[in-house]
Amino acid sequence: MKALTHERLRRFNKIMGGLHLVQGLLMLILATTVIQTIGEFTPTITLFYLEFDQMEQTLVLASDELFELPFGIFVALFLLLSAGAHALIAFPERTNRIYREDLENGVNKFRWFEYALSSSIMIVLIATLFGIYDLASLLLIFVLNASMNLFGLVMEQLNAGREKKDVRWGPFIYGSIAGIAPWVVILMYMFGTGEFDMVPWFVWAIVGTYFVAFNTFPVNMVLQYKGVGRWSDYVYGERVYIILSLVAKSVLAWLVLFGAMQP
Repeated sequence: MKALTHERLRRFNKIMGGLHLVQGLLMLILATTVIQTIGEFTPTITLFYLEFDQMEQTLVLASDELFELPFGIFVALFLLLSAGAHALIAFPERTNRIYREDLENGVNKFRWFEYALSSSIMIVLIATLFGIYDLASLLLIFVLNASMNLFGLVMEQLNAGREKKDVRWGPFIYGSIAGIAPWVVILMYMFGTGEFDMVPWFVWAIVGTYFVAFNTFPVNMVLQYKGVGRWSDYVYGERVYIILSLVAKSVLAWLVLFGAMQP
């Protein structure tokens, strides 16, 4: 029975990986053909630093324009990374065996490493839509979001084999704090002028979608560790993670891509 369950989950990963792959390739085609024709959103990433002003004899803020971010390509990369992660755990026998063994212990390190990379890329892209072009700020946003996901891995590793009543929630709480911080910065940029009626529709859609996605993943984790209904089986929660990942990433990626195409 256990072997059958793992085989179904392996097939499920292949299907979901394929759906991520098709969307990622389609976005890549759009980013390199159609979007470039109509004008791609390519924010200029800037580095701020202190420079000594000889005339004023004081330090002043200076900046350099570093590069233009190929926005559309990175949106496609967001989905292609997910496709690659599904392929990694579904096809090579060695990594699939590690995946199965980890699931038996209530851990999936592949998921958290992939989330740490892909979702951090997405939140950086979202940050640039709101006007955050400073390299240092984007780097901090990336690391904070990655840390949130790595806390998820620590949560699973810390509680592997524990009874439900003995679950330690520290990593969950710390990860939630790390995950909220980038959004505080983004919302400061979004609402800085106070002119809410001037905020485009796609911006509200992106914020709403990410808010829902941000909450559904931790809810799934809580249900797993509380052992509610079918979530008492870790593999069931794993399937929910996979479905949530596809739905949330697909909706978010297309919203962000079309948002970048707006005038």
